[in-house]
Amino acid sequence: MSEATVEINYDDLIPNNVNLSGDGKLKRALESWQPKYIDWWNKAGPEETGNFEVYLRTAVGVDPAGWAKFGHVRMPEYRWGILLAPQEPGRTIPFGKHKGDPVWQEVPGEYRALLRRLIVVQGDTEPASVEQQRYLSKTAPSLYDMRNLFQVNVEEGRHLWAMVYLLVKYFGRDGREEAEGLLERRSADKDKPRILGAFNEQTPDWLSFFMFTFFTDRDGKMQLASLAQSGFDPLSRSCRFMLTEEAHHMFVGETGVGRVIQRTCEAMKQAGITDASDIAAVRALGVIDFPTLQKRVNFHFAVTLDLFGAEVSTNGAAAFNAGIKGRFGENKLKDDHVLTNDSYMVSRVVDGKITAEAEPALKAINSRLLDDYIKDAARGVSRWNKIIRDAGIAAEISLAHKGFNRKIGQFSADFITPDGEVVTEKQWHDSKDEWLCSRADEDYIQSLMKPCLDRGHYAGWIAAPRVGINRQEHDFEYIRID
Repeated sequence: MSEATVEINYDDLIPNNVNLSGDGKLKRALESWQPKYIDWWNKAGPEETGNFEVYLRTAVGVDPAGWAKFGHVRMPEYRWGILLAPQEPGRTIPFGKHKGDPVWQEVPGEYRALLRRLIVVQGDTEPASVEQQRYLSKTAPSLYDMRNLFQVNVEEGRHLWAMVYLLVKYFGRDGREEAEGLLERRSADKDKPRILGAFNEQTPDWLSFFMFTFFTDRDGKMQLASLAQSGFDPLSRSCRFMLTEEAHHMFVGETGVGRVIQRTCEAMKQAGITDASDIAAVRALGVIDFPTLQKRVNFHFAVTLDLFGAEVSTNGAAAFNAGIKGRFGENKLKDDHVLTNDSYMVSRVVDGKITAEAEPALKAINSRLLDDYIKDAARGVSRWNKIIRDAGIAAEISLAHKGFNRKIGQFSADFITPDGEVVTEKQWHDSKDEWLCSRADEDYIQSLMKPCLDRGHYAGWIAAPRVGINRQEHDFEYIRID
């Protein structure tokens, strides 16, 4: 029997609530795609980890008892499922010109291309992040952290399955070709890169990984929350369940950076160092100094803001107006959800100064989502700063101005400092190493990346977590390595 016709028992192998076994056309499409997915995982997923038994959470249902089944599993044998949130009887389109109409269970012909593009772009981010994180297991600061990396990886894989399901179920031959393309592109590949720039950046170390899961996965949360409002009900239901898993990815990022901060504070206090700006003295302790951590925050924050696209966008307006992609917290916003006569203030540089000008709210959908994202990220940063304050150290982590180091959008042609000052190109580049990591900074971070794989132990630059995954003991065997 050829690889493309291998019989797969989807009820056993792929947890689902979409009747895979009973849908012959869908089953045949996935029988062709699934082996190629496994081939992609083996070639581009976590390197040399196929024999590791990892304590993973597997979703086998959408109810509270079904979406978090824990147990040791080899990752190539992980049960990637296709699970949609329960259908809401009588649900109507909550925004746009079709507001109040029944949601669509099939793709509306007039929006076919727009919907397909949104699904492909979202789907492309999922395998990309796995590719970016391929080599991190070699330098894991603990088995706990390695386990969290792998949990993020397998769930990004499951999110890819969710988008592929939509493509092959609802978009015919075009959808099947797009599903193939999701496995053919590679992060940072010269010829076939991933669609969005942030997913072609390197993730060379664990501090980058924690920043990525805090900042970039938070963008994922915002995008998924917006798509969860969609009038195309299968997309809405897919994204609503994906949000359940996305929360853990942000938890990994926020607590990861928090533990880096905690360990730096502990080391400084033990050594009697009170000046957080004394980089050499802090680095001599083998921990990450706050100025360097701030530079990484600056970089990842700016790269992630670019994912929101142009702040003033006809494409964003079209998706909202069509009822396909809403706003963050759409159901909580106090307006008519149509926005025909509304405006929104958008920041830009005018005559060398940053100013805010009114734009039609429809065209400023991306700007609104970006501002909501910044507020959400700021709450996490405030929790990092509480760790520093509680340690009695005079330092603070901050978010740069949203115009800093931008490559896309209103500020892409401008040179703006983290404090929001507009400067010349020369001034900006002369001061660049004050705001973004230099080669020396990167080399120092990389020097700390030594694996620590003894049960219950952690690398010297990061603190232990307060509680274990699924409330396991501190020395629990999260990874069984043959």
